[in-house]
Amino acid sequence: MSLFELVAAPFADFGFMRRGLAGVLALALGATPVGVFLLLRRMSLMGEAMSHAILPGAALGYLACGLSLGAMTVGGVVAGLVVVFAAGLVARASNLKEDASLAAFYLLSLAAGVMIVSYRGRNLDLLHVLFGSVLALDDSSLLLITAITSVSLFGLALLFRPLVLECFDAAFLRAVSRWSPVAHYGFLVLVVLNLVSGFHALGTLMAVGIMILPAASARLWTRGLAAMLALAVTLAFVGGAVGLLLSFHTDVPAGPAIVLVCGIAYFVSLIAAPGGLIANRLPVHRHLSS
Repeated sequence: MSLFELVAAPFADFGFMRRGLAGVLALALGATPVGVFLLLRRMSLMGEAMSHAILPGAALGYLACGLSLGAMTVGGVVAGLVVVFAAGLVARASNLKEDASLAAFYLLSLAAGVMIVSYRGRNLDLLHVLFGSVLALDDSSLLLITAITSVSLFGLALLFRPLVLECFDAAFLRAVSRWSPVAHYGFLVLVVLNLVSGFHALGTLMAVGIMILPAASARLWTRGLAAMLALAVTLAFVGGAVGLLLSFHTDVPAGPAIVLVCGIAYFVSLIAAPGGLIANRLPVHRHLSS
């Protein structure tokens, strides 16, 4: 098999592969930069929790309208925002911190969502909700994902300065600017929107993978924020393309294949990158000047 047949022919010959590649590109441009800020804000596990929080809303949309793009999207966004703001209110009104209250809400959300889908649907429908169907994206799904990507990029541009300040010194931002709560909750809204976007392609269990794994890999290679964002987006897109090809040639599910390829890139970075294991174990020689 030639290199063209292995790499280019699947995208040249099959429309579903081109739509999957377009969806992966949109997710890389929209969701992965949000993942970089999640990583820098030490909220990576919160992103995982929030990805499950959208499940009951999407499941209720499915229960009402079947596999309807609009109903599941609206339900997922509403459920995600309700869980995020409810966790924040509980954290402020009790002794629990926000991560603990969010963990409690996400566990209940995950269980409720699976039961709702299982109540009416088949196992195939449950797998679609949990693991997505990036190779089954249609034009309306692509339009939704690209629209959310556009909103996300605009929101990040608008909140960029306060987000950067909050990543490195949240207390300073609260002291000098009234933008702190706007940046915090605005960013959480962007996280929910991108998780819903990723949900349609990769499912609720896989959506956070394309956000966090490329961001973690990029963090090991560079310290500059601009370079980190560019590298994370590149890794996400390349990982998505390789995952699609792996799924095409081996008949494995595309969503898990994409996340697995991004995970392999992370482990390679963990070993070989300047911020990885080998570099940090090398002896540092200090020269004394006279």
